[in-house]
Amino acid sequence: MIRHNYIDIGEGKPLILLHGNGADGSYFIHQINYFSSKYRVIAVDSRGHGKTPRGERPFTLLQFSEDLHAFLDAHAIKRAHILGFSDGANVAIRFAIDYPGYVDKLILSGANLKYSSLRISVRMAIRLLEKANSTFSGDKDNQTRRSELLQLMKGEPVTGVDELERIQAETLVIAGTMDLMYGSHTKLIASKIPNSRLEFVKGNHSLARRSYKAFNEIIDDFLQG
Repeated sequence: MIRHNYIDIGEGKPLILLHGNGADGSYFIHQINYFSSKYRVIAVDSRGHGKTPRGERPFTLLQFSEDLHAFLDAHAIKRAHILGFSDGANVAIRFAIDYPGYVDKLILSGANLKYSSLRISVRMAIRLLEKANSTFSGDKDNQTRRSELLQLMKGEPVTGVDELERIQAETLVIAGTMDLMYGSHTKLIASKIPNSRLEFVKGNHSLARRSYKAFNEIIDDFLQG
């Protein structure tokens, strides 16, 4: 088991924050500042992100979900609210399906179930990044890291649409009006989760950073509802 780096601020019900691809827990600075007066906010650096080591296990969303399970057990957290962004949302989906007893309320920001749900412009950008990474390799370790991060976007997630029906937690599905994935896909995710609420916020993929006031208010209302 790897030792995760994490930020732990506040008291009360745990609110776990799961960042996106290539980021770390500090991505949620505006949520940490806002919610730490009401909850115990824990922003975890995923495997191979931030200051958490890569380790030897597979670099997959399924492994990240298993890592979260181990992290919560190691910190004696039996139940928590979970907020995941982008790949972190995809990890949260997998975790909520496999470990429903640990999840109180679930917040999915910018989630997607398949590569084809991303806008064509986003998929083109990923292909260009792949080509650049293979052509201008530079340091081998950095090339491998970039390749693994790109594979998380292209080859994952692997959760099927029908599996969403197994999510037991009350869920908020939230996305930007100009998010990386098509709005129809976000609507599909919300429609398949039994007890879900759907919100679109004016903005792009990074609502937690660029539209954080509206983002925080919607989440606050959801958690207190």
